[in-house]
Amino acid sequence: MNPDLVYLAQTETTAGFLSQNAEALIKTKNRPSGKSFLMSVDSLTTLRRFTRVPKRHKNRVRKAQKTTFVYSCGLAIRVVKDEAHLQFLRKLKWTYSTSSNPSGKGFDEVYAQERADVILFTCKGFFEAKPSSILKLGKRKIQKLR
Repeated sequence: MNPDLVYLAQTETTAGFLSQNAEALIKTKNRPSGKSFLMSVDSLTTLRRFTRVPKRHKNRVRKAQKTTFVYSCGLAIRVVKDEAHLQFLRKLKWTYSTSSNPSGKGFDEVYAQERADVILFTCKGFFEAKPSSILKLGKRKIQKLR
């Protein structure tokens, strides 16, 4: 797997563009360069390479499903639990992730397939579901962002 390519894959919640190259994702989506991406990681071990989870929230992060956490370092990271998505993610360990739709619009499969370097089809096909929750973790408090 080439970490610089942009992959179109079904994530836990929506069809998304995945890559370890943030610049490639910015170019693919015509997105403002200052806007940050979510990160998807394959395990808690990989998560520890990027940030420290506050002791008070370790159990919550370990058990969370379809939830992205924003840490004090400014990174938004989700530990993926969905087995189909994990099969891809285990090869790269982590990726930046963004939805495959044009900014502010719904999912368009034709648009997504034209923009991706590699398309990963599954038996479920591509779909859009309820977006993941985003929680900001402080030392003591949790703030719901979405």
